[in-house]
Amino acid sequence: MPKNIQLYDYLMQHAEKISKTWFETIHETDQNSVYASSDPAVIANLKKQNLAFNYQINRIFSDNEEVYTSALKEWAFEAAQDKDHLKTPIHYIIREFIRVRDLYVGYVKQFIRLHPDIMTTEYAEDAFHTLIKSFDLVIHIFIEEMYKNTNTQLEAQKELITELSSPVIVLFHNVGLLPLIGDIDTARAKHIMENTLHQCAQKQITQLYIDLSGVAMIDTMVAQQLFSLIEALGVLGVASTLSGIRPEIAQTAVQLGLTFTEISVRSSLAEAIASDLKLKKV
Repeated sequence: MPKNIQLYDYLMQHAEKISKTWFETIHETDQNSVYASSDPAVIANLKKQNLAFNYQINRIFSDNEEVYTSALKEWAFEAAQDKDHLKTPIHYIIREFIRVRDLYVGYVKQFIRLHPDIMTTEYAEDAFHTLIKSFDLVIHIFIEEMYKNTNTQLEAQKELITELSSPVIVLFHNVGLLPLIGDIDTARAKHIMENTLHQCAQKQITQLYIDLSGVAMIDTMVAQQLFSLIEALGVLGVASTLSGIRPEIAQTAVQLGLTFTEISVRSSLAEAIASDLKLKKV
């Protein structure tokens, strides 16, 4: 039997023990970590994932590199998409990979001591090199895949936040309010314009109050987008009233040469609504 197959068989015989030792020696206090979970389902899945990894990593001593690399990549891709791992800080995950690796190094050393007649120095060095290289590969793939999944989640959350942060609220009849809060960059300004036009048409808004009291600063591009929004609303038959303009925003608009002469402007939202109600009564 080839020496690598003997090592493979030895590690396969101890795969469950390695996994059991790893789990029993976890010391985690951070509740954001999957390794601190007390949920039986999460714990069972964690143990299952680790044992599956052990079976795959053992193949580095039985299969050719192309075969075992493919198997390790498949495991890493699947594990990186696990929702509990996605919520776990990455440094905890790397720590656990290293702990498992150290357990494997110990078992390989133990095998070498048990078989001094067949384990030459050269073979032992090759075995350790293959082991470390394979762990590095899995860690790299796992982190890369986890990064992609995390970014996908962040983008989805960012889109949702943007969607929720520019709602057109119907106040009464065909009168709506667009309260803008926080920093507005070019990308968000573009979304606000598209979303506002769509919502005004959908909700049959004919009068829209755009309140800027929650916006501290806007840049040149955003100011231009805002005026473009007002023009586009006019084309749709929606009259716009700006309220809550801060001095900094007013200064930016003036520097751009943008004029408010054809736009209804009020110091506050309350004044804007009160003023329009008075005009309607008259």
